[in-house]
Amino acid sequence: MESTLKDLKERRSIRAYKPEQIKEEELQKILEAGTYAPTGMGMQSPKIIVVQDKETRDYLSKLTARVMGDEESDPFYGAPTVLVVLASKKRPTCVEDGALVVGNLMNAAYAVGVGSCWIHRAREVFGSEEGKALLKKWGVEGDYIGVGHCILGYPADGAVPEAKPRKDDYIVYVR
Repeated sequence: MESTLKDLKERRSIRAYKPEQIKEEELQKILEAGTYAPTGMGMQSPKIIVVQDKETRDYLSKLTARVMGDEESDPFYGAPTVLVVLASKKRPTCVEDGALVVGNLMNAAYAVGVGSCWIHRAREVFGSEEGKALLKKWGVEGDYIGVGHCILGYPADGAVPEAKPRKDDYIVYVR
């Protein structure tokens, strides 16, 4: 239990990565943790797409950058793996379900020595014609919403930030 709490307190979003791909055994552990995230009524509405092909990863980065209004940047910070988290729009808890999956992915990544960061704009990317075409190409059928991109890789030197102090009024007790 203490190691879990330590991991939760020490994990940080990483915004600079080494180009080397993460190890398959690390990836499998991270993915497994994502599949154990709680979901509304246990319906498991999310889907995780693993993107490690550089050409596809770069195209996805370009689509995300376009949504962000800065097509010259790499919103994936050089991370070699992108996990796209989608969730079925048929479930009223689709966004919450997907958010919990992303949280599990990031915490598991830290636990196995892999850096991660949640990159927003999956909703806009997979709501676009280009994004829908990707889903079709990948064989993803159904009405899905993009919840987030979870980027993975080994942190570049100096890429691990210090934790910010927690705000004083974070917790309110009603007893």
